[in-house]
Amino acid sequence: MSDEPRLSSEDLAAEAGTALPNKEVISLLDLNIDLDAALDLAAPIDLAVAANANVAAPIDAAVAANVLSVGSQAAAMADQDVTIDQGLNADAIANAPQNSVIDQGNDTIDDGTTTPVPGTGGVTAPTPSPEALLDGDLLNINANVGIDADIAAPVAGAVAANANVAAPIDAAVAANVASVGSTAAAVADQDATITQGLEGTAEATADQDSEITQ
Repeated sequence: MSDEPRLSSEDLAAEAGTALPNKEVISLLDLNIDLDAALDLAAPIDLAVAANANVAAPIDAAVAANVLSVGSQAAAMADQDVTIDQGLNADAIANAPQNSVIDQGNDTIDDGTTTPVPGTGGVTAPTPSPEALLDGDLLNINANVGIDADIAAPVAGAVAANANVAAPIDAAVAANVASVGSTAAAVADQDATITQGLEGTAEATADQDSEITQ
């Protein structure tokens, strides 16, 4: 038997309790954000490309192979005679003049002082009492943000090139793999005469005149 006194009917009637609020009214986070943004983006791009080119690429190839064969012969011969005469007399001129007038002024946006959605504002901690812990939001944030960004990036580019390219390639491949009494021969004979002449001017001019008001 416990020595603690038992509660009487009067003691039980004197006890009081607080009813919990409905589940749907309890919120952990109350977040109100008022965002006003004005973005002015301007990126005029001017590009000029000029090129004069002579390209020659004769390719000669021969391949012979014996794989797992007995008493076989593999022969490959690549004979290439190349005569390339390239003459280039030209001017490659690229001009990229750019005149940009960009006005990014007179922006009117909310300055972030507009009255937010009704709330207490700021970051508040709940009142340290049992009733307050269960009433309202645990975290209440009101934020007013005003953004005004002016971005301008005018770009001007010019490329000019004169080029002579010649790439004669001669190749011969012969192979015996796991074969007995076989002969593999590869001959690559290349005679190349390349004459390249280049007369001209490669001129690239990028003239940029930008007036930006922000």
